[in-house]
Parts: sequence; C-alpha cells; structure tokens
Amino acid sequence: MPSAACRADHSRLPDPMRPGDTIAAISTPPGEGAVALVRISGPDAPAILGKIFRPGVPMPRRATHGRIVENGVTADEVLVCLFQAPASYTGEDMAEIGCHGGILLAAHILEIVLRQGARAAEPGEFTQRAFLNGKLDLTQAEAVMDLISARTPLAMRAAAEQLQGRLGDEVSGIRADILETVAHLEAWIDFPEEGIDPATGALLLGKISSCISRIGRLLSTAGSGRILREGVRVAIVGRPNVGKSSLLNRLLGMERAIVSPVPGTTRDTIEESACLRGILFRLTDTAGLRETGDPVEREGVERALLTIEQADLVLHVLEASGEFDEPVLRAREILVANKIDLVPCADHLPATAVRVSSKTGEGFPALVGAMIRETCGQHLSSGQSLAAVNARHKTLLESASGSLGTAAGLLQAGEPPELPAIEIRAALDSVGQIIGTADTEEILGEIFGRFCIGK
Repeated sequence: MPSAACRADHSRLPDPMRPGDTIAAISTPPGEGAVALVRISGPDAPAILGKIFRPGVPMPRRATHGRIVENGVTADEVLVCLFQAPASYTGEDMAEIGCHGGILLAAHILEIVLRQGARAAEPGEFTQRAFLNGKLDLTQAEAVMDLISARTPLAMRAAAEQLQGRLGDEVSGIRADILETVAHLEAWIDFPEEGIDPATGALLLGKISSCISRIGRLLSTAGSGRILREGVRVAIVGRPNVGKSSLLNRLLGMERAIVSPVPGTTRDTIEESACLRGILFRLTDTAGLRETGDPVEREGVERALLTIEQADLVLHVLEASGEFDEPVLRAREILVANKIDLVPCADHLPATAVRVSSKTGEGFPALVGAMIRETCGQHLSSGQSLAAVNARHKTLLESASGSLGTAAGLLQAGEPPELPAIEIRAALDSVGQIIGTADTEEILGEIFGRFCIGK
C-alpha cells in the first residue's frame, strides 16, 4: 500500500516537463553488457509498441519475447513488458524493452522509438512523473537517487527505508498537526463569537510544542544523513615518518601511498575512500607537520592544515616510542600510537591513545570502532531506522521550527491571533515543500536535475 505521503494531491504542482508527452530513454548505463533497457512512458506507449514490436502490443505485466522491427527490418530480438496506467512506476502507460547490451544497439532501438513520436526524456523525468502522478512524494523521489548512488550497505538501507515512505509519513504527520493548528487559529479569527479562543489553550501551545519536538528529532538525524550520503572526512596527520601513509594503506587494504623512511616523502594530500563496517570514510593522507625551508614541502604542510580544518575527524598519528607532547589539533580527534610492534613496554602511552601497528594490523579493529563512535555515535551502528534528512530537508525543517517557535511566543504574549497564524502558515509551507505538497518549479528542477537520464 502506498504511504499517506504518496497519496497527496499534486494537481496544483507545476508542469515543467510536459507530462502529456510520451517520453523514452535508455535506462541502463552506457557500455557493453548482457542486456540494455529502453523505457517508454506516456499515453502513446502502447501505440508505439504496436508499430515496432512483433507480434504486436503485448499483454500487460507479462514479459513477451519478440522482435523490434522498422520498415520490415529486424533490429533485435527483445523482451518487452507493458504496464498500464496507473499501475506503473510513472503512473502512466509505460513499456520497457530489454534488448541485447551494446551502445549502438540500444541507441538504435531508442531512435526507432523516437521516430514513432516519442521524445527524448530529460534527466529524472520518469521519476518526476511518478511524483506528479502521486506515486511518490519528494522524499521518496530523492531516495531513488540516494539508492542509485549509495556506496555502502548502510547508505543503501537508509535510502531503501526512505523510499518506503518512512520519512515522508513522519513529515506528513507533522504537517497535519500544523494544518490543524492553523485551521483552529483562522476559525477563531473568522468567527470570534464561536469562542474558539487560542488563549484558553494550552491545547494550541501543546500542539505547537509537539511539532517542534518532532521536527527536532528529525533534525537530529541530519549529521547521520550527511555521513550516509557523503561519508566521513578523515584527515590523517602527524609529524614526518610516524607512519601516516602506512596507516592509510592498512585502512584501505592496499598499497596506495608511497611508504619510505625518508622524511617528507608525502608532499601533497592523497585522498581515497574506504567502506569500514558499512560506513564510508573519505581518508586523506597529508604531509608531515614540521617547519621546513623546502617550498614544495611547505605547500604540502599548508594543505595539511587546511585538510584538518575541513575534516570531520582527525587521526593524529604519533610513534608509540616517542613523546606524546603535541597539542590537540581538533576537538574531534583520535590519538593514534603507531608502530606498537616496536615498543616492548607501552606503559608510557596515554590511556586515550589507540595503539596500532600498521605493519602487523594490530589494534586496527579498535581504531575503526573509535572512528565510528567519534563520528556516527550509536544512531548508524544500531538497528533503528536509518531514514535521515538531507541538507534540503534540514533547511526547511529549521525554518519551520523557527516559525513555530515565533508563533508560540506570540500566543504566550497575548498578541492578536493574526500574527501567530502568519508564522504557522509559514511553517506549514516549509514542511509542505519537503514532501512536495507546496512546491515550485525551481525546486523540482533542482531535485530531478541531479538524476541520470532514463530514471
């Protein structure tokens, strides 16, 4: 069953991509493969199939083997599946042609379809039509892109949960409560003789307070959402020859950075990504931090300092046999005592230091655990829901929370109800933009423009 958010009325939304047209696109990545998929969506999809597919228009929702033919010439043997509106991804009549993989062959079949009256789809237009036809809300449409671009199992699971409508349902529930509140206020404004007095209530203030709390819980997932979608930015820093490059190689599980006993070997930043326990870490190896007269190495040190500023987490690497007298570089920092295999007694090491050996791998499970605790807390490592807000949602939720807070203050101050009503309407609009019940063409273009063609 579709979620409540999916069933929202989108009839008032703008129509930037001409949904009355029939569109077509290749929906598989370019290149050679076993199969390729050409999609058609729109009112003319069955008629186009009838012109080019032999034995003719297939039975709906049944894979049918046949040939794509133009001017009596067979282009390919294919499998075709026809979906009738509204029981399709886009909510329109829709067909999928599975042909043999290959850049030229798929492009040739697409050209045949276009010559029969379809037009080439814009990026994300299939999913936008699904949104406009009430098959998805905006949070679910965004989840489609997150699912496609997911680089870790946790990111994939979070996108799948959002696609199921969990985030959209929560936002819809908040919006319903805000709508009830503004309706109550406006009724009091229009019919004061009825005695609908917001000042008597604790009811209105309680409803606003509840909405603010629910919004706050969603906002608390913003950090996790950014980590799931973008990964954790980690700077590996320290003095020359403490084993930073060896540490990077061990975390990556491959020899990516050059390891040498010569100080100053790493002069530029080296960036790589690693999936550690389901979370993406974007690791940056940096030049050794020291005073130097070499202009190239000095530039490397300056880049290292910039990387520290931009990082979510710093791995401050020191030799286990050395003195631990260096200053803390960042508030979110893990002290890493490397080369523990060379130290017979490690009693001098600080209790907070994670002891590792990049040579043997000793201590790396503990290091990865510390990295996850410092950046992700318990939210991403537990079994609870992973549906998390993105940057767009965060901005709109913050705006809604601010408007609701202002409205509560106005009510408590005994101001005329028209003033808090304005703020609550603003909150209603902000929350509505998250799921698409109140939106603009500009926002739709921004969201669906990030999609690949054919999705």
